[in-house]
Amino acid sequence: MSSEGNKINYGTSFQPTEPSLCANGCGFFGSASTMNLCSKCFRDLRNQEEQAASARAAMEKLVMPNKQSSAADGVVSVGHAVAVAEAAASVVESKVEQAAANRCRSCRKKVGVVGFKCRCGSTFCGTHRYPEQHDCEFDFKSAGRENIAKANPVVKADKIDHRI
Repeated sequence: MSSEGNKINYGTSFQPTEPSLCANGCGFFGSASTMNLCSKCFRDLRNQEEQAASARAAMEKLVMPNKQSSAADGVVSVGHAVAVAEAAASVVESKVEQAAANRCRSCRKKVGVVGFKCRCGSTFCGTHRYPEQHDCEFDFKSAGRENIAKANPVVKADKIDHRI
């Protein structure tokens, strides 16, 4: 009975074997439960699979509305492929812009927690926080007009047809 206990590992359903090196050749030991990969390589593999799946889903979302017209042909137009590529490039550019949120857009100085968010959507240091200092593209005048129009609706009294 004790010899059988040594053959089966009750914690997992896998048979105990000699330690094997990682299949990626990184030098660490892998296990059968992680496809003979070490924990780091297995985690990287899972992250790559998740990113590929999310990218595939995003591309299908972009392609799906226009696929209805070309579903009979099974061919996607070249113009549509260019539009998908441009959309993917804009997503990458927005990620780059978000990564630089801790620096002043004008002087690239680190602002940390004290950074000032302008209405144009960028972060600035204390020197460039004013719209005149960083050549702000936000149209304050039209935004003010819209706010006033929303806050003060036009009130018209009913016209009296007959005066008493």
